[in-house]
Amino acid sequence: MSQVPDQHHGFVKVPKITTGADAASSRSSSAVSSIDTLSDSSPATSSSEDGVSSSSESRALQARITPEELTALQALDIRVGRILSCERHPDADSLYVEKIDVGEPELRTIVSGLVKYVSLDQMQDRPVIVLCNLKPRNMRGIKSFGMLLAASDEAHEIVEPLAPAAGTTSGSRVWFGQHSEQTKPMEPNPLQKKKVWEEVQPLLRTDGSRLANFKGAVMQTAEGPVTASSLTMARIG
Repeated sequence: MSQVPDQHHGFVKVPKITTGADAASSRSSSAVSSIDTLSDSSPATSSSEDGVSSSSESRALQARITPEELTALQALDIRVGRILSCERHPDADSLYVEKIDVGEPELRTIVSGLVKYVSLDQMQDRPVIVLCNLKPRNMRGIKSFGMLLAASDEAHEIVEPLAPAAGTTSGSRVWFGQHSEQTKPMEPNPLQKKKVWEEVQPLLRTDGSRLANFKGAVMQTAEGPVTASSLTMARIG
């Protein structure tokens, strides 16, 4: 969920990535990317509500992650957090102001446009996924130091904050697919200048089993995958 409530409209279209393989070979079980494939933790085939097999949908996501995309993913400082306090913004009806433990000496203040979608009681003591290396932004008089990531349906009528696997420690950094060894995340100023988040975000989705992923590479920690509560095949922002 963007720290700006209406930022879900700002999705960026990225060019289609050529994998060098034809459609038949991409469906073959022997087609393994030299960069990345779906995580081994991906669940077995299930069916979505509209009758489309999630395995068919996931095959479309199994395009290879390019070295440039992997670099962009690892530039992001996405961590597990826990909301220790949450209150309504005093000057904005649609905003919450949260104090979040992301494994740092001080709690982070983050402002999120979730009032319409998540009750105040449900926000308290909630484990969340936080994008930590955005530049701070002034949100109606309160500075926000990051962004909660959430899944949203196409109509943006249902929004669900992403959740880590049970038992994950606050401050744990997430990774995608098999790439558990990560480089140091980028500082906020160059991250904004190079529009790294704007390049990555349009390809972040949940799959047919609610797993958050980038082109099929599952977002996860050592304890397990990051998930949405109920939304499948949903955008993440």
